[in-house]
Amino acid sequence: MLLPSDEAGRGRPVVLLHARPTDRTMWAAHLPLLADAGVRAIALDLPGHGDAHVPADRAAAPWTDVLDTLDHLGVDRFVLAGNSLGALTALQAAVTAPERVEGLVLVGYRPHDQPASPRLQAAWDAERTALAAGDLDAAVAAGVEAWTSAGANDDVRAHAARMLRARLTEQLAHGEPPLAPDPLGEGTAALRALVAPALVGVGEHDMPDFFEGGEGLARDLDAGRPVVIPAAGHLAPLEQPEAFCTLLLDFVRRLPEQ
Repeated sequence: MLLPSDEAGRGRPVVLLHARPTDRTMWAAHLPLLADAGVRAIALDLPGHGDAHVPADRAAAPWTDVLDTLDHLGVDRFVLAGNSLGALTALQAAVTAPERVEGLVLVGYRPHDQPASPRLQAAWDAERTALAAGDLDAAVAAGVEAWTSAGANDDVRAHAARMLRARLTEQLAHGEPPLAPDPLGEGTAALRALVAPALVGVGEHDMPDFFEGGEGLARDLDAGRPVVIPAAGHLAPLEQPEAFCTLLLDFVRRLPEQ
């Protein structure tokens, strides 16, 4: 499955993978910033999000779709930058094709087997309750409240609401596609085998789940301490595009030349 994409710039490829409630438009502000800095920035829709509709008879394998799409775009080696679901997909792609990944920038990560905090569970419950009652507006409002910080500006909240509404509408119409077997497997052995340089981050106002998940991931990847992105919630790159791009470009410039 080839994924819809937007891109800008020329230079070292940097692939941007969005969070679950969003789509590739969460990177709209980042593409020109990264292009101006001399990289080829590529934003993809993951399966079931944005314009990437999953056929009913197909199990979703986002990591394979990312790699196939990059093949189609003529990109052999690249840096992967992901937020939330995008961070998970970046890791899955990295263990599938480690020889192609030059670096990883991972923000807002939590392993699926980590017990949810009361705050995260309440966010899930609010969305599910609203959807069960047929109240899409309430589900969108609950998601915006959960995934952005209290200080997020109106434009950020409106953008998050548009993406979340589109995602939930798709989910209600078609359900969640089944997933292919996870290449990360059980435990952390696959993560510990990765040798690509990595940076792990978390929004200052994100839920405790993602601070805990980020710290564990940073240990597994030998990435040092997670970087805290100020004045941001779970969708830290969306809320703070300039700060995220600075962090990402700093990381990219420290990588060996291609």
